[in-house]
Amino acid sequence: MSDQSVAMSHEETVEFLGTGGTGVVAFAKDDDSYAIPVSYGFDAEQESLYLRLAFDSESEKREYVDAPGAVSVVVHEQTDEGWKSVVARGRLTEVTEAALDSTVVEAMRTMDIPFVTIYDEPTTELEFEMYRLVPDELTGRREKTMRGVE
Repeated sequence: MSDQSVAMSHEETVEFLGTGGTGVVAFAKDDDSYAIPVSYGFDAEQESLYLRLAFDSESEKREYVDAPGAVSVVVHEQTDEGWKSVVARGRLTEVTEAALDSTVVEAMRTMDIPFVTIYDEPTTELEFEMYRLVPDELTGRREKTMRGVE
């Protein structure tokens, strides 16, 4: 590994994700990939990310979301102490109203999912869906500090 960065502990990784923010979600389908900015919420107790995805009538994203493969969500930030990043890998499952149990509803109330859209259409013309990612793998790295203590 690089001498410029160190692995974050699991606790640091969970703390970094906070209750939500923005990142990039990357999908794979066959030999093709598709990555877009995304808003996410994070439930630390269940260690699940919740993604709010928007679809317009001609959305290319739908074919990638529906593809049977793993996705990656990358969250990164430049801080006063240097950069930090977290990668969550796993499979998305749609969170439908019928699938909402009280635990998920309660967790979603504590999340901070920013509203981010890249569409020119008014949001009233978009279809929004929630997805849950329970990571098979959750890793974090941060810039090595200059203190020499790691």
